[in-house]
Amino acid sequence: MVLLAAAVCTKAGKAIVSRQFVEMTRTRIEGLLAAFPKLMNTGKQHTFVETESVRYVYQPMEKLYMVLITTKNSNILEDLETLRLFSRVIPEYCRALEENEISEHCFDLIFAFDEIVALGYRENVNLAQIRTFTEMDSHEEKVFRAVRETQEREAKAEMRRKAKELQQARRDAERQGKKAPGFGGFGSSAVSGGSTAAMITETIIETDKPKVAPAPARPSGPSKALKLGAKGKEVDNFVDKLKSEGETIMSSNMGKRTSEATKVHAPPINMESVHMKIEEKITLTCGRDGGLQNMELHGMIMLRISDDKFGRIRLHVENEDKKGVQLQTHPNVDKKLFTAESLIGLKNPEKSFPVNSDVGVLKWRLQTTEESFIPLTINCWPSESGNGCDVNIEYELQEDNLELNDVIITIPLPSGVGAPVVGEIDGEYRHDSRRSTLEWCLPVIDAKNKSGSLEFSIAGQPSDFFPVQVSFISKRNYCNIQVTKVTQVDGNSPVRFSTETTFLVDKYEIL
Repeated sequence: MVLLAAAVCTKAGKAIVSRQFVEMTRTRIEGLLAAFPKLMNTGKQHTFVETESVRYVYQPMEKLYMVLITTKNSNILEDLETLRLFSRVIPEYCRALEENEISEHCFDLIFAFDEIVALGYRENVNLAQIRTFTEMDSHEEKVFRAVRETQEREAKAEMRRKAKELQQARRDAERQGKKAPGFGGFGSSAVSGGSTAAMITETIIETDKPKVAPAPARPSGPSKALKLGAKGKEVDNFVDKLKSEGETIMSSNMGKRTSEATKVHAPPINMESVHMKIEEKITLTCGRDGGLQNMELHGMIMLRISDDKFGRIRLHVENEDKKGVQLQTHPNVDKKLFTAESLIGLKNPEKSFPVNSDVGVLKWRLQTTEESFIPLTINCWPSESGNGCDVNIEYELQEDNLELNDVIITIPLPSGVGAPVVGEIDGEYRHDSRRSTLEWCLPVIDAKNKSGSLEFSIAGQPSDFFPVQVSFISKRNYCNIQVTKVTQVDGNSPVRFSTETTFLVDKYEIL
């Protein structure tokens, strides 16, 4: 079979959309389609008509025709099978078989036509495969977006942490009547370090608040400053409009001061010559009616040595996990030593760990469907009322040893129905009108604050409020695997080390 072109045309032969699979001029295809209605015999019912050079295989679709133009020596049975597939593709993209609807989705149809025929020959595809190919869904893109969102959350968490440290330093300085630490060494300007620290700290805190802060009050009295026209009023009106829609506005000067403060005055991370980074990521999916569908947790200990004299060391691992975690050591690590004594050391004691590079020495994995293993349970109860839905959401921390920071529970909302009416709430909330979501923000969830609830009302159906997504960060790991001591291979003398523990969310959904 050699297929020359596939087209959708009117009964008068006017081409609406046409895809040529061999080289052909526009005049040629328009002439072939214009001659097609004149060749049909109205007295008999046929599915094809021939000329001296080509064959038309067609199917009526209300006021239109789906036409395939082939060579005369092509297999008519294959032509008819291909025609049926073309005819089934069109309703997938067009709600009505009308000329304006076909024109509106012409590029979608052309992409689908290219999946059916390549270089004039039929591809072995079905309708479901065509739909999948034209969606162009990329797993790599999803992974990239997830990584970027995780990095943004980590950056926000780091900014909040630094802001809290600056605020605490300012408070300590005010109590002692001294200038705030970290602002000396700037010459004569160091005298005003306390007030500068207060200004920068307040700036960071205000920019990090979920709700929009009110505009600062202007000094009273006549102003002798130079006025640059009335365009500033238009900008203020635009900013006020964005604020009314729920957008958080931050001025350029405020953002500049914030970035400078976090960059210049951030306290350094205390890293010893032997530093370990313990990181865990959780992927969890629960049903809206209860039940854990899947929970998977991956953890790893990354070792970094910055001084070559500490290259020949052993790590003493304390494993208090009782959930059935599967452990796996690096191929160069002595597995027998780890199994017998919980020590991480190289197979060859004479060799050293790499210097100035992160090495994963131990990783673990936990996969379960046991509901008691869920670190943070989310219970969402939407119930229909007279004017919409009353939604009750509650959380409960099941692992008392965890301390979850910067918890954000995101609830999708129906679009175009306005802002929700929030009743009782533990914590704070943000309404994103552009993304139609409600973010429930909780700074800390721990054993002292292990449960809370949120109630709000909005128009919609119970299914509109799923899936609920959860994100958090913790400085305590879930599986209770820690490095308690580091010693030299020769002499077993102790070595000073530092540890950085992080527990992150890769995916946490209630479907």
